[in-house]
Amino acid sequence: MNTPWILGLTGGIGSGKSAAAQHFIDLGVHLVDADHAARWVVEPGRPALARIVERFGPQVLQADGQLDRAALRQLIFQDQQQRRWLESLLHPLIGEEIRNYLERAESPYAILVSPLLIESGQTAMTKRVLVVDAPEELQRQRTMARDQVSAAQVEAILKAQAARDERLRHADDVLLNDRDPAWLRSEVERLHRFYLTLRGGQP
Repeated sequence: MNTPWILGLTGGIGSGKSAAAQHFIDLGVHLVDADHAARWVVEPGRPALARIVERFGPQVLQADGQLDRAALRQLIFQDQQQRRWLESLLHPLIGEEIRNYLERAESPYAILVSPLLIESGQTAMTKRVLVVDAPEELQRQRTMARDQVSAAQVEAILKAQAARDERLRHADDVLLNDRDPAWLRSEVERLHRFYLTLRGGQP
């Protein structure tokens, strides 16, 4: 059986990358979300959670034994050394989790969805990169409407993510999502047909 090639799917906040990802799933494409993998590696009973508690103490746990992300974020937010320690623990585990999941794919290609695909170096796992793009003003409007957050909060998130032109520089394909949901679906279907013709992610 041919091993599926990996498509990296990314986009800034409010670009519509989750909606695009769902359309690919509906078309039968095997997909893993890096954010989900990041949650799996710190579930109760997993070694990473024990290491985190050992380092930061029980205050990073909720009453039910789950990781208290907000408490941990608070502890590492202003301490670069602690943040680096956490990243060096989690990034390899997340990468391994993603690879294991992608290896089980039975579709001709599989997708790794990650908001930080470029910043985290996860592009190394992919053969091709699809960027879901939208004008920044539209990203702001969508995010404020969806998450009920202030303009200042949206700006902070936009600043933390890779600059739009940096993302586009890494793109093999760009899906401009500036119209309605039906347009997005038809664009995903068009790309899917194209991807099925590729061997190893290249024409």
